[in-house]
Amino acid sequence: MPTFLLVHGAWHSGRCWERVVPLLESAGHRVLAPSLTGYGDRAHLAGPEVGLDTHVEDVVGLIRAEDLSEVVLVGHSYAGLVISSAANEVPERIAHLVYLDAMVPEHGETAVDVMPVTQRLIDLAERSESGWRVPPPTELPPPIGLFGVTDAADIAWLRTLLSDQPVDCLRQPVRLDNPAARAIPRTHIHCVGAQPEGITRRPVPPVQPNGSPARVWHLPTGHDCMITMPAELSELLLGLVP
Repeated sequence: MPTFLLVHGAWHSGRCWERVVPLLESAGHRVLAPSLTGYGDRAHLAGPEVGLDTHVEDVVGLIRAEDLSEVVLVGHSYAGLVISSAANEVPERIAHLVYLDAMVPEHGETAVDVMPVTQRLIDLAERSESGWRVPPPTELPPPIGLFGVTDAADIAWLRTLLSDQPVDCLRQPVRLDNPAARAIPRTHIHCVGAQPEGITRRPVPPVQPNGSPARVWHLPTGHDCMITMPAELSELLLGLVP
């Protein structure tokens, strides 16, 4: 059966998937939800040298070390960049790409190209004392909350997961120069709840790179749907596999 590899977004850790993992496992799938370098139990590894390339190596290295195949590779938010470059490295091991309210880049693009508002975060980090730390955003009043999470208990738990983001995650470009990666089917899941000001989503082209019609699903919730709608998200993910 396909293996689900769930890749968290900026500032988060692999723990953000805790409500989704058991639902996928109960359907018989193997599920991996690692924390990328600099986050969660690997927060001590954060530094100015950590960037997008580091996180691509994390994912590709895990796929190779575990000898994974038929991988459903899910990237949330910033991790859309990560899974794109990872699939470019090992396309033969990837069965499906899932862009979960994620950045969807073209070859050579950075986070700023995909979402221009990201430049503000880079500027703040470069002017800060460290020169490389991008702190998590602050909580906003409902319905925005913290990454779309508005329940007080959930926000308190979410705060325990968050770490600063190394700025090179936003400055390094993706590599999408392997033609074999274009054959991988992809699905976009958009969270269509309230969005902070300045956050825009690129329209999904009507045709996938492999020539099949685009597949776009919606969840009526905020950005961190793995926290706010884990059952509904899991149902969508399980609908992608036999």
